[in-house]
Amino acid sequence: MKFQKSTLENYLFILPAVVIFSIFYIYPFYETFNLSLHNWNGISASRVFVGLRNFKEVFFQDRHWWPAMGHAGYITLIALTFQNALALILAMACDRQIRLGKFYRLVFFIPPVLSEVVVALIWKWIFEPNYGLLNFWLANLGLHNLAREWLSRPETALSCVALIHSWKGFGWGFIILLAGLQTIPQQLYEAARVDGANSWRRFRHVTIPLMIPVFVLVSILTILGSMQAFVLVYQMTAATPALGTTVPVTRILNAMREVQPPRFGFACAQGVVFGLILVILSFLQLRLSKKMRQA
Repeated sequence: MKFQKSTLENYLFILPAVVIFSIFYIYPFYETFNLSLHNWNGISASRVFVGLRNFKEVFFQDRHWWPAMGHAGYITLIALTFQNALALILAMACDRQIRLGKFYRLVFFIPPVLSEVVVALIWKWIFEPNYGLLNFWLANLGLHNLAREWLSRPETALSCVALIHSWKGFGWGFIILLAGLQTIPQQLYEAARVDGANSWRRFRHVTIPLMIPVFVLVSILTILGSMQAFVLVYQMTAATPALGTTVPVTRILNAMREVQPPRFGFACAQGVVFGLILVILSFLQLRLSKKMRQA
């Protein structure tokens, strides 16, 4: 009886979290998947059941969907390399006893908390071809041949958005990596230093092995956040196919808003496919990190 009472109390403790999770996650996912099996304009009460026809269209007939996935993958690749490398370098610098260390930590965390709309407008002004700061500086440095319409040319628009996305997001990785670095016992570094290990060997044999779980966490968050990039892309380039800046979220939005009649069922199918791709990527990364820890 005592065991049953204790078990019941444990279930009661987690019941609020289960209810909230069910209301805001499980039920919306169920409804999204249910809508993906229908044709629906988002207004009428009637829905036409079409089975897996929407999914078939996503995989084989929508000529913009997989290029949009490629664009999101490109932004993610830049974020995984440039953004996380910058975050790691700054985290290692602030992990040391340096002057104004707390001030630098505050400054590096400012970009992530800024509004994406505000960031997009500021950088759109910087990249403006006629009176933007970037072309102005290039002209003053005598590099007139490098000035161009950065956000209006297919060969530069996506790269500009990817770099700004990385600039805005590196602060999250910086905070997590810094917290991970501060959990490493300093005695390990001192022992390695006594054994004659230089800075690179200490980083390779002490920092990297102990930071692998943190690297995996930061990488997964980076992938999930970058693949779902939307506000910066939409505000800076309008996510147009002509510029090569469409991403999956904008394709989903277009299916609900740009076409007539709106295709909410098809948009839900795109969302389900997109969510499954993100889950698979996260799972593969977890498996890879597990093998790296065992090696």
